[in-house]
Amino acid sequence: MQNFEDIRAWAAAKYTLKDNEPFLLSFDVAIMGEGRRQGMYIAELDCEDGTKIARVSTPISRTARVNSERCLRFNWAQRVGYLAYGELDGQEWLHLCENRPYPGLSASELNRIMRELAPLADKLERAFTGTDHV
Repeated sequence: MQNFEDIRAWAAAKYTLKDNEPFLLSFDVAIMGEGRRQGMYIAELDCEDGTKIARVSTPISRTARVNSERCLRFNWAQRVGYLAYGELDGQEWLHLCENRPYPGLSASELNRIMRELAPLADKLERAFTGTDHV
C-alpha cells in the first residue's frame, strides 16, 4: 500500500463501503462465528514530519460509559490497538484504534488488522454495554 487510493481499492474489493470520502472509508466487518458485524473506519492522517499514516478505528462505546483508569490499563496491556476518544456524528465515543505507516503496509497486514481489531472491538463494545464480560 503506497497511498490511500491503494487502501480504498483493497477495501472496495472486500467490503461494501458505507463512507467513501477522499481520506475516510468505513465498512462493516463480520465477526467470525458470532453473526455480528463491527463498523470499521480507515482514515489518512498527516504526521508532524510530513509523512502520512493510515488509522484504522472502530467506535466501541459512548464516553459517558467509560472508566478512564480502565482504558489506560487496557492500553498498557495491549500489543495491538489502543483506546482513544474521538467524535462520531457530533458525539464523543471511545474508539479502538491502530495506526500504520504506508511503508510495509500490505493487503495481508490490513487483513490481519481487521481479523484482530474487529472481534476485540466487538468484545469491548459488549463489555461496555453490559451484554458481555471482558
